[in-house]
Amino acid sequence: MNNEQIAIFAGGCFWCTEPVFTQLKGVSKVVSGYIGGHTLNPTYKDICNGDTGHAEAIEIHYNAAEISYGQLLEVFLVAHDPTTPNRQGNDIGTQYRSAVFYLDDAQRESAKQIIQEFDERHIYNAPIVTEVVPATTFYPAEDYHQYYFAKNPSQPYCLAVAAPKAAKIRQKYAQLIKE
Repeated sequence: MNNEQIAIFAGGCFWCTEPVFTQLKGVSKVVSGYIGGHTLNPTYKDICNGDTGHAEAIEIHYNAAEISYGQLLEVFLVAHDPTTPNRQGNDIGTQYRSAVFYLDDAQRESAKQIIQEFDERHIYNAPIVTEVVPATTFYPAEDYHQYYFAKNPSQPYCLAVAAPKAAKIRQKYAQLIKE
């Protein structure tokens, strides 16, 4: 039986979200790309100014028998700041918004429930503003964006932003990290 599923999350720059998820058990592939906009076949240059409506996002391919959608959502909400609209750190604009792009009703309900639980438990000092919206066409980003962190671990932005996010998840969710 094939338990391969897909989750699509936007949580700021995809260079920083991709390494968070590639290290998780059950995740077979993470594709950086663009979703949620109105331009066909957008490029990185197209989306940089925020005019296309797309978010930088990742498409996570995972085995549901090894890791649940709920676990991926929790990691997603912990790995970035879901309380700031259209911003992650110094990255500002709609392309850096926090969003869950659901593929079915079960994903939508799970996202809404987990966000509500985080808010009720006051995990953050502000309410979560993560959008929960239906997935539209996901456009894979250019090749040089794929596994950017793995290919460029000493790049300054990766060292300053991506590496600490991945390390935070390794520490907090050690049981979910690949051997």
